[in-house]
Amino acid sequence: MKNYLQKAYCFDGTVRIYAAITTEICQKAQQIHNLWPTSCAALGRCLTIAAIMSATYKSQEHLTIKVCGDGPIGQITIEATDGTVRGFVHNPGVYLSYNNGKLNVADAVGRNGYIEVIKDLYMRQPFSSTVELVSGEIAEDFTYYFAKSEQIPSAVGLGVLFDTESKVNAAGGFLVQVMPGCKEETITKLEKKLGQMPSCSSLIEQGYSAKDIIETITDGDYQLLEEKELKYECPCNKNRFRRGLISLGKDELLDILNTDKKASITCNFCGEKYEFTSDELHDMICELTNKKGNI
Repeated sequence: MKNYLQKAYCFDGTVRIYAAITTEICQKAQQIHNLWPTSCAALGRCLTIAAIMSATYKSQEHLTIKVCGDGPIGQITIEATDGTVRGFVHNPGVYLSYNNGKLNVADAVGRNGYIEVIKDLYMRQPFSSTVELVSGEIAEDFTYYFAKSEQIPSAVGLGVLFDTESKVNAAGGFLVQVMPGCKEETITKLEKKLGQMPSCSSLIEQGYSAKDIIETITDGDYQLLEEKELKYECPCNKNRFRRGLISLGKDELLDILNTDKKASITCNFCGEKYEFTSDELHDMICELTNKKGNI
């Protein structure tokens, strides 16, 4: 299980922690989208927190995250279900860094904007929540999201590290959430520990497992509850895009048929290309008009 998450309860069940290793997820995203380092760091952080968040929901409940800042990256879009994620960034070709060489994700994402989280729980209408960005660093923004939107005091750590050839070398993150009844001294201890520990991505680069990260945060005071596989996977197929074309309506399809003689669609999430011939477009128009033959 190369990309995975572990969940634990800590300090007599008053704190829960999710720790995730997402190196291969971020490597796959970088390869699919031909991401430059800063774009990759931003997207990788979002993929990691989306994977963690989706693991907190019931199986098949769907999560969509949009990070919309005023930086050159543009909108980041993520979808996640039960630990399976996919995503893309509007501008994959962004490389900004500070003078010390650290990637400048905040300026790339932008400090002004918002996060929108849409939860489709399949039992009622999808629930949407929006909060403003506070830094553009992603981890701090989601810490604020949990506190303001879900009313859960939380700490989020996210990171993506690159090798000398600007390829993803280590990636992962954690979510720490304080539960009712947590003692003030426990919160103080956690804050001090999180403020002193190295970044989670640097720990992962050193070979730390998700369990090791949990142990580092809690000094060993934890109980592991669950381990879940995480993966980057896109469920797109030609039939889904066919339904999308049909939804355009007869007139739009006729215009495509008469102008281009075919339709070509590329999935934003995985880069897969789907071609629709003139005959296939003709069949869609016939399906819409409930008749066969010449149009």
